[in-house]
Amino acid sequence: MTSFAERPLSRRHVLRGLGVCLSLPLLDAMLPTVLARPSTFQAWQKSQAVQPRLVCCYIPNGVNILEWMPRDSGSGYKLSPTLEELARHRDDFTVVTGLGHPASKGGHSGADTWLTGADLAATPGSDYTNSVSADQVVADLHGKQTRFPSLQLSDNSGTGSAGHSHTLSFDRGGTPIPAEDSPQRLFERLFVPDTARDREATLRRYAQRRSILDSVLDEAAALHERLGASDRRKLDEYLGSVRETEQRVERLEGWVDVPKPEVDRTQLQLNSQPHNAHDRPMWLDVMLEVSYLALLTDTTRVITFQWSREAGGYGGGGENHHELSHHGGDDGMLKKLATIDRFHLQRLARFLDLLRDTADGDARMLDRTMVLYGSGMNSGQGGEHSPKNLPTLVAGGRQLGLRHGQHLAFDQERHPPLANLLLTLIQKMGVDSDRFRDATGTLPGLT
Repeated sequence: MTSFAERPLSRRHVLRGLGVCLSLPLLDAMLPTVLARPSTFQAWQKSQAVQPRLVCCYIPNGVNILEWMPRDSGSGYKLSPTLEELARHRDDFTVVTGLGHPASKGGHSGADTWLTGADLAATPGSDYTNSVSADQVVADLHGKQTRFPSLQLSDNSGTGSAGHSHTLSFDRGGTPIPAEDSPQRLFERLFVPDTARDREATLRRYAQRRSILDSVLDEAAALHERLGASDRRKLDEYLGSVRETEQRVERLEGWVDVPKPEVDRTQLQLNSQPHNAHDRPMWLDVMLEVSYLALLTDTTRVITFQWSREAGGYGGGGENHHELSHHGGDDGMLKKLATIDRFHLQRLARFLDLLRDTADGDARMLDRTMVLYGSGMNSGQGGEHSPKNLPTLVAGGRQLGLRHGQHLAFDQERHPPLANLLLTLIQKMGVDSDRFRDATGTLPGLT
């Protein structure tokens, strides 16, 4: 006989008496218990490769800025009520306020532009034009040494829609790179060995892609001579993207016969669901755990993780994050929004624990892993969706030259570009460049 613990009651269950049907209130017996247990996953003793790494974690809808933003600045600043959740990591992160995206129009396109800084309406005649994201600039360099140049994670798979992206990553042509939302599929992709049949199918797929790319290049070459100068430039940009794809296929072919790392899945709750209110904390934890394993085994060095899409999102108990972000200054809604902010930082703190507790050569894994955490929106004091004073944290990366234990406060009205911070991270990952979007330089005080 199945117990309530094995098969929860339905919320639709009713009591019938005297000809009246009454819906039951939400009872503990209605909540699944199997997937809600706390994670038992533990940090490994040491990493398998000493390399620089970058992780970008995105939260939608902004935060309760009144409880997020510290009142003072510098190295002696006092943690705000929300940032107290990161107290044990105080010396390993910097809170940055006052930065913004001058080209952004705000609203719910924050995830689309967080790592690109693009003006989505900049191209005449086009409703949406994005540009390369900072993580992909880094992936172009480090992806030549890893099985996966980068990983894209989200609580909605695919790419979403223009202005409501499900991914933070965009290639050189501004095309969104699809994200994964299933811990199970992600783990299998990274760590489950391919069968002989899988290998054959993969090689056939790569051969088909190569054939298509060759055909496109041949036709483009014939077309090139018949175009004017402006169209030639556009075609050359397109061909550059095609050649990049061709190079990616070649790299993937080189990894087909390289064994995947051996990773035990027993401590990982891979069946957790992103949109199940009861699973939500566990889903975030296990996605970060698999991310940690991907970095630790040098399967990739670049990860973007959109915890929820804009105009959506959940708190730890399934609260409607988006609805609360339109708080209009209401004290009760602001309080609930701050609870969600603290829930998110609890998940981040646990991820930082894993990185801190893992040896990485002569340092800690956290010291060579830079974690960017924040939002492309500020819900402000009245619930407005502004691209100014974006809530931003940077953790880790001491061995890469970052300084921490401080609050870097910049002018909120002038809002220096977030691209300055992105350029700093790009350079610390070893990319030889002094330009990224509208950056005016690197971020003062962080290095």
